[in-house]
Amino acid sequence: MFTEKDLNQFKNKGISQEKVIEQINKFKSGFPFMQLSAAATKEYGLKALNEEEEKKYLDEFESNFDGNQVIKFVPASGAASRMFKHLFEFAEKYQINEEGKALFEKDKGFNSVFYFFEHIQEFAFYEDLKTVLTQNRLNLEEEIEKENYGVILEYLLQDKGLGYAALPKGLLKFHHYDDANRFAIEEHLVEAAVYGKNKDGIAALHFTVSPEHQTKFEKTIAQVKDKYEQDYDVQFDIKFSQQKPSTDTISVTPENEPFREEDDSILFRPGGHGALIENLNEIDADIVYVKNIDNIVPDRLKSTTFKYKKLIGSYLRSLQEKVFDYLCDLEDGNLSQEELNEMYEFMATELFIEVPNYMKAMDIMEQMDWLFEQFNRPIRVCGMVKNEGEPGGGPFVTLDEEGKKSLQIVESSQIDFTQKDQADIAKRATHFNPVDLVCGIKDFRGDKFDLTEFIDEKTGFISLKSKNGKDLKAQELPGLWNGAMANWITIFMEVPILTFNPVKTVNDLLRDQHQ
Repeated sequence: MFTEKDLNQFKNKGISQEKVIEQINKFKSGFPFMQLSAAATKEYGLKALNEEEEKKYLDEFESNFDGNQVIKFVPASGAASRMFKHLFEFAEKYQINEEGKALFEKDKGFNSVFYFFEHIQEFAFYEDLKTVLTQNRLNLEEEIEKENYGVILEYLLQDKGLGYAALPKGLLKFHHYDDANRFAIEEHLVEAAVYGKNKDGIAALHFTVSPEHQTKFEKTIAQVKDKYEQDYDVQFDIKFSQQKPSTDTISVTPENEPFREEDDSILFRPGGHGALIENLNEIDADIVYVKNIDNIVPDRLKSTTFKYKKLIGSYLRSLQEKVFDYLCDLEDGNLSQEELNEMYEFMATELFIEVPNYMKAMDIMEQMDWLFEQFNRPIRVCGMVKNEGEPGGGPFVTLDEEGKKSLQIVESSQIDFTQKDQADIAKRATHFNPVDLVCGIKDFRGDKFDLTEFIDEKTGFISLKSKNGKDLKAQELPGLWNGAMANWITIFMEVPILTFNPVKTVNDLLRDQHQ
């Protein structure tokens, strides 16, 4: 199947031939749907703190985090091009007649485009756009009045102007402020300064970026870092990493043969955000907050974000301390059945881990081994917001091939909606995943877990794409917060919808939460 040129290509990417064959076989067999047992709700599987509990964990936040190395991990490599999809579609159909008058029909599905132009002055990048047009002897207000939208979009999206379509979201201006308008990445610096600062006044952040964008990220942060360090009495420790070529996946034809480029090389594509488990695995920290680059708000709304980031972090530490105590006891041995029963109770009620009926009838040493294995895993607390129609995965109780239950974040594409029982369970979901995680990635001895040992390889995705007019199939690795963390101890906690403010299209920046 493979030529010498192919094998050299694999070697250069750091991918073994066996791994490529394994990926091709997955195209042939497909990935199984997740088997849902129930939606995780406040009745079972989803923790909702009352006021007394909130106060307790907020009061304990400082002490819980004292001496722990905390890092904020932000996937920031995705290009912003999808934010401007409706503007690109409009630009393709935009025409000017001989008199220079724009030709278009306002009722042809472009309402969102005209809304964009009607409110263009409300965007944080408006002044930058105005400046670049002025530098090219154009007046933005006059071009809008003339409905010369094509020129404006060229200077917004293309390299001749701001080049926003080719930039990552982190390097777009998101929010207005009196002193200066902020890039998305700046808001993450502010967040880290508040809930990610250690006792030495250091706030650590880790951004995953594309190779072509890293220099721009570094330059942008260098321009603003001093200001925030002074404002928040903090010192930032900022690192970057890139998605590893070895996590790319092969593309195939509809017949499951390797898809070849015009030069006969095989097409590989990035493995999706699930590939970032490799980047996360290289971080040396006790606690890692994970949050998407575009889920941010301006300062006037940050207090809620700060509160619940501290809550989920403090709650994680309280669980972790209890788990670590149990692991120390189990390692020492010489435990009574009553002490093991206490662990079973904690496991079932606080960690939502199902204890098999036969377990307590096993030899006490076998019980201890099983409990040790269950407790000695990475832990994550995942914030979940009430489902108000936003797209995204949700919290569910799932069954594996052996009928074992576990809490998992499941995407809609992983659910077999042709099965009535599965569709009914999906409809009963009350919450969805805003990607708001805090993770404990060290064991009770203080050693780092090898996070790659906790991936469920059966939870990848296959999607249909095209290149140069030819159809192809692409494969994504198990998602970072889906299959890549499938075998972690998982806790779902309700957080308010105000903590979820993603920017999927540029018009989302016109929402009240971003103004």
